[in-house]
Amino acid sequence: MARYTGPEYKKSRRVGFSILESGKELARKPYGPGQHGRDKKAKPSNYGLQLQEKQKIKFMYGLNERQFRKTFEEATKMRGIAGEDFLKLLESRLDNLVYRIGFATTRRAARQLVSHGHVLVNGKKVDIPSYSVKPGSTITLKDDMKENSVIKSALEAQTNRVEYISYDDAKKEATYIRLPERSELSADINESLVVEFYSR
Repeated sequence: MARYTGPEYKKSRRVGFSILESGKELARKPYGPGQHGRDKKAKPSNYGLQLQEKQKIKFMYGLNERQFRKTFEEATKMRGIAGEDFLKLLESRLDNLVYRIGFATTRRAARQLVSHGHVLVNGKKVDIPSYSVKPGSTITLKDDMKENSVIKSALEAQTNRVEYISYDDAKKEATYIRLPERSELSADINESLVVEFYSR
């Protein structure tokens, strides 16, 4: 199944969760899309809840089905709690970190920035959005992009940078200090339901 590239607001309303983590999508219309969006629906089954949670994470990080499954399987081989390790692997993706730093206002824009070859990791160009960044790595932009008006606007709009990333505004350079703690990630995600989904 291909990656979803349609309106993010529509998907946020569909799963009842702010994919952009801003809450703007649900502020005006806190109900599902379409003419039946306001209709009261029956309580979903356990499978329905598990699938919805999976879709929330999938849409939030912008993964296709194969990438999602592959990352989950990688998490199950780690020593910690599978669900938490899964989220940590997703947070370590280069496109996500570019978004967290503030070089882009959405993960979709961050993915484009990476795939166009504008991002450097430890001084080397990396154009693979799914690249897994190791803690201690530095992330910056190519020199010709540091004064780009779109990027400067995105950085100015960044008001709440996460604690597991340090940022040097003078150099336009960030360091991925450590893996995030579960408490630093969205409380609206129940990753244990995804574990149950794949354990069926």
